[in-house]
Amino acid sequence: MTAAETPASDFRRRALIRAGVLGLGVGVVALLASQVPLTAVPGEVRELGAFGPAATVVAAAGLLMALVPRTAISLACGLLFGAVAGAGVALVAAVGAAVATFWLGRWAGRDTVQRRLRGRIARLDTWLAQRGTLAVVVVRLLPIAPFGLVGYAYGSSATRFRHYLAGTAIGGAPSAFAYAAIGAAVVAPSGATLLTYLPAALGALVSASAAVYWRVTSRRA
Repeated sequence: MTAAETPASDFRRRALIRAGVLGLGVGVVALLASQVPLTAVPGEVRELGAFGPAATVVAAAGLLMALVPRTAISLACGLLFGAVAGAGVALVAAVGAAVATFWLGRWAGRDTVQRRLRGRIARLDTWLAQRGTLAVVVVRLLPIAPFGLVGYAYGSSATRFRHYLAGTAIGGAPSAFAYAAIGAAVVAPSGATLLTYLPAALGALVSASAAVYWRVTSRRA
């Protein structure tokens, strides 16, 4: 092996190790989550008392990092804490998971992406970086991939962290309130009114608008 080939080989080895460690961590968390008895969760949360919401935020963030669908998490938060409080717990958990997945993605994949930027991937990376917060809001509103996976992908992109964080908080709010409201209505169906499902309708409208915006701007790009 020549001296010129050694750095490239070392880089590939480090990249594979980092990707393997990240994949293994996600797999372990997902495996542990699959063993949790779901029927016991409400009782466990009640026993925690005032610490219940904080514990739920930590657990939900871990599940999102393990690629558990955010819809299920938001519904569960609504079931456990009601529409408003549940939405707050779901959104805080989502932002926490977003921060963690972004930096893990940057650690594991940004160097590799930079070395291989070409064609459509290069154009997408540029599109994301140029549009900043707005691009993150649009992507977060669209159900194109698991929440955690999008975070890992953004970490490997050229998107700045402050744009990513603001966009995630803004884009994640409509669905958090929508699905938490639906989850709360499942617990107390007699209290559900048209206003209960208003956040879900607004969330669907905003998501549809985001899809149209994505399509139009992508064609222009």
